Amino acid sequence: MMHFKVKKILNNNVIIATHESYDEVVVIGKGIGFNRKRDDLIEDSSVEKLFVLKNEKEQQNYIKLLPFLEVQLQEVIISAIDLIKKRTQNSLNEHIHVALTDHIMFAINRITQGMEMANPFLVETKTLYPFEYGIASEVVELIKEKTEIHLPKGEIGFIALHIHSAITNKNLSDVNQHSQLVSHLIDLIEEQLEIQIDKESVDYMRLVRHLRFTIERVNNGERVEEPEKIAALLKDEYPVCYNLSWKLIKVMQQALKKPVFDAEAVYLTMHLQRLQKKVK
Repeated sequence: MMHFKVKKILNNNVIIATHESYDEVVVIGKGIGFNRKRDDLIEDSSVEKLFVLKNEKEQQNYIKLLPFLEVQLQEVIISAIDLIKKRTQNSLNEHIHVALTDHIMFAINRITQGMEMANPFLVETKTLYPFEYGIASEVVELIKEKTEIHLPKGEIGFIALHIHSAITNKNLSDVNQHSQLVSHLIDLIEEQLEIQIDKESVDYMRLVRHLRFTIERVNNGERVEEPEKIAALLKDEYPVCYNLSWKLIKVMQQALKKPVFDAEAVYLTMHLQRLQKKVK
């Protein structure tokens, strides 16, 4: 019989608990913290509906998002991940809790501010991952139903990538090779922009995720449409970031021994510019 023992209640849906097999864990579940107190035992019967973050880094990253996350939205995201788990009948990589929560939170933020983020990879994503795309459509529908916020179509593609990443749980040797490449790219960014990126920050998490998805697209030979007008604009407006993004792409090309499409430089430039603006 598995028992979790409550150590600390973070909010209605998140507690820190101890468990004989994993030491300290973060337990996520709708209403899990409601009316609980320290040292309460959580019965096995309710564990089915719970998500357990065992990885310390994922625990910390998830806790970091909590102050920015409304409880109602958190419950919707928990339901969404529950839906993904049911549809995939698969154990999900626990990183999805951080990645998807962060992504949906910011997507909703952007929409409420009237900013829509175009998804240049929508067609490719739908073609490459039809199964994940179908589930992501349901997730967007669920969010609309519960919050009355209608996420644009591009978001289905973004969410599908998160689902794909969580269920494929990428081959470890690839992941390690890619991790080394990502940290090399980050070193280059810091050096060239003369900035220090806070490795604990949400911005860092986002940059890493963007680089990872870029590497994945390059590896799969996925073509990204070139937004030409934006390319010219970025080149003029942000020459430092634009040149740096090309440097990074050349490094990727050498490491992966595969061509990288020009359009990747555009999206990378936008990312770097946002980062530079924040740090400066």
